[in-house]
Amino acid sequence: MLATTYQPQEIEESLYRYWEENNFFEPNQERPISFSMVIPPPNVTGILHMGHALNISLQDIIARYKRLRGFNVLWIPGTDHAGIATQNVVEKQLAKEHKNRFDLGRTEFVREVWQWKKDYGSRITNQIRRLGASVAWSHERFTMDQGCAEAVLEAFTRLYQDGFIYQGRYIINWCPRCKTALSDIEVENKESHSHLWYIKYPFQNNPRDGIVVATTRPETMFGDTAVAVNPNDERFKHLIGEMVLIPLTNKTIPIIADETVELDFGTGALKITPAHDFNDFETGKKHNLEQVVVIDEDGFMNELVPEEFQKLDRFNCRKKLVARLEETGFLVKIADHKLILGHCYRCHTVVEPYLSKQWFLSMKQLTKRAIEVVKTKEIQFIPERWEKLYFDWMENIRDWCISRQIWWGHQIPVWYCENHPDNPIVAKEKPISCPICQSEKLVQDPDVLDTWFSSSLWPFSTLGWPKETSDLKTYYPTSVLITGYDILTFWVSRMITMGLNFMDQIPFEKVYIHGLVRDISGKKMSKSVGNALDPLDLINDYGADALRFGLASLCTLGGQDIKLAKEKIEASRNFANKIWNVARFLLMNLETVSMPIDINKIDRNDLATKWILTLFATTLKKIEIYYEEYNYALISETLWDFTWNKFCDWFIEISKLDKEKYLPVLCYLMINLLKVLHPYLPFITEQIWQELLKEPAFTGLNEPESLLLASWPKIDKPLLFEDKNIETQMDIIIKVIKEIRNLRKEFNIKPSINLKIILVAEKYEHRLALEQGLDFIHRLAKGKEIDIFSELSKKPVKCISSVVENIKIYLLLEDSVDLEKEKTRLEAKSKKIDTEILNIKRKLTNPDFLSKAPKEIINNLDNTLAKLIADKDLISHQIHGLIF
Repeated sequence: MLATTYQPQEIEESLYRYWEENNFFEPNQERPISFSMVIPPPNVTGILHMGHALNISLQDIIARYKRLRGFNVLWIPGTDHAGIATQNVVEKQLAKEHKNRFDLGRTEFVREVWQWKKDYGSRITNQIRRLGASVAWSHERFTMDQGCAEAVLEAFTRLYQDGFIYQGRYIINWCPRCKTALSDIEVENKESHSHLWYIKYPFQNNPRDGIVVATTRPETMFGDTAVAVNPNDERFKHLIGEMVLIPLTNKTIPIIADETVELDFGTGALKITPAHDFNDFETGKKHNLEQVVVIDEDGFMNELVPEEFQKLDRFNCRKKLVARLEETGFLVKIADHKLILGHCYRCHTVVEPYLSKQWFLSMKQLTKRAIEVVKTKEIQFIPERWEKLYFDWMENIRDWCISRQIWWGHQIPVWYCENHPDNPIVAKEKPISCPICQSEKLVQDPDVLDTWFSSSLWPFSTLGWPKETSDLKTYYPTSVLITGYDILTFWVSRMITMGLNFMDQIPFEKVYIHGLVRDISGKKMSKSVGNALDPLDLINDYGADALRFGLASLCTLGGQDIKLAKEKIEASRNFANKIWNVARFLLMNLETVSMPIDINKIDRNDLATKWILTLFATTLKKIEIYYEEYNYALISETLWDFTWNKFCDWFIEISKLDKEKYLPVLCYLMINLLKVLHPYLPFITEQIWQELLKEPAFTGLNEPESLLLASWPKIDKPLLFEDKNIETQMDIIIKVIKEIRNLRKEFNIKPSINLKIILVAEKYEHRLALEQGLDFIHRLAKGKEIDIFSELSKKPVKCISSVVENIKIYLLLEDSVDLEKEKTRLEAKSKKIDTEILNIKRKLTNPDFLSKAPKEIINNLDNTLAKLIADKDLISHQIHGLIF
């Protein structure tokens, strides 16, 4: 028997162990149609956050649904080695011991990271289990495991041989904190309040005069190799070709003409620093300018700047330099200026544009087909609006800097001979000797590959590529990718590109893109701000089912960000409780049943039976359509409406009128409803399922021991009703019963008192519905005597009345209620509300109050006013319904 109250904490972990130990999550090769997904691999350093909870819940819902529909489902779990993040974690641990990675050396440091992974790497996967994720754990992968490592080596060598990977000295994003290059999409761009510094560069032949440039980075001036002006700028045409001095130095640089210079930015003259600015780098290449690096990899000024600024942090240098420029008269003015600053996506340090020798992947040619498959809908984006972001990124893509100056990751498979250092040797294994001079003194490139390089291979590397495995043949391309829009450019675009290049097939047929989880006011969740909800805390308080259902119910087809409050999870927990209580009600009614139920004994002519089974059939059809659309919110809404509003609130109550008649219907519906609810609420439905199957009533259904082995409901023809009027008829009956109950409640009529009821319906179909539901109205609305008319020659007296669906309802009170006294009470209540409304309106129209009162108080008053007006309208309706 089920416990009196549902306590998810007591069943969830044991149920998950039961599923996992019995291999219920593993693919079933006997099923002819395959369905496969890969989990977006969370960082091995990570802990479960709301984004993970949403993403994993949505994937699990689909996986469980597809199993119920008879698919051979493979959902692959795994984690990402997260090069920069993981190395930072281990380096922080070493720092506590007053050590760094250089003290250990590369081999020992990497061994230390693997030990950390062994000790702590399972935290995130164990937390994924807490959510109920039905992933095939036997297929779990890690981006640094042997299989993925082989795939990375294969991919790199092929791309190099095909001419897509090259080494070059280019300007890249550099993180001085992590001491590594970053790709464009690893840089978070944030608006910042800064300044424009206007600096005079004196002419070489007339140092008292000069040209004024405006810059956002004065500290890079020592790396300037030109001042550029637009050739069409009348102010500066005559200066093109002149030489100027860099302030505080004796170095001369030319004034050059370049059409990319904006006439209306700053003074119209720009300093050009090719080694520390992306645009300047391109300008420098065009004009064959020198590339001078003046900031080192730690973000400090190097020996190429005047001695007084050497070894200063770049920002401290800026402060000192600006002061010196002001002292010496070179600083003309300072103006406020907003600019976009790049920050490292891991440590949030301001990124330095930096000239460096790196490995690059040429993207333009590779992405052409990746653009085409989305344009032709070979890969379908859901919702479609995310195509624009994808195309904007892919059509303007730059070459991908794939090398990183860290030790944790896939070391680049390139070796150098000490005699021929400019001739890299690319191979999957260390060569025996140099192919030019046969020297055996070879050194491997110290850099590792960008973490995203390995994860871009994820849909096929996880299936065994480059080997031709049976998994690869069966499950590639995968069926759908479910992910947030924040990694659409980071990851999705690259998987499409790599899948097409190496597999000559798309990596997935559909990409469902969901929004991000934010707080109730729409702000990004942050632990430091204090507005973050911890999914593990919510699971502990409300259960995993409640968290899953609550999150999915907010996931609309438009892919908007989700505003989440605890109240939503609490409401979902209440929904789970409702299902639990209905199951207990059914089990109590089965205590005396010793034989299997026979669904053929269901009364096909009973109105309530026809109604609930027709409703279940239409609900099932709707849900199946919504699953195909990935419309999670509408599935949730439909499940809630049928389960709570129709099945629990009404059919269960109706079933109490004749338990013997309705018990087979209840059993049939409950067992099938559990299947439909299971993808969203796996734990509670499994627990109830197992309890029900212990009952003799269910032994004839031949259902499996676990819902994970069950089949999606099929509407049997004997139970499929096509009467489309049934829902309308029962809807009218339910509305009339509800309105009669509301009237009784409003006028405090005791439940024990049965009243005479008169119903007046002009429409024939309304009267027919009321006549068919007469027994329900009589028993559920406490009607002593019920008369139904098409019209009345005169209104009854001494009664209360209301109207619903153009049906007039009269409750004859006799001596049950003193109407005069009731009218006086209602009028007094109405006057009191009028006074309260007037007081609030005075405040809300008082300019002095509005200017001083906090916004929260004003909002509360607005809400109170709206409620009072609604209460006033209700009382007016009640008074109007009194008939003397």
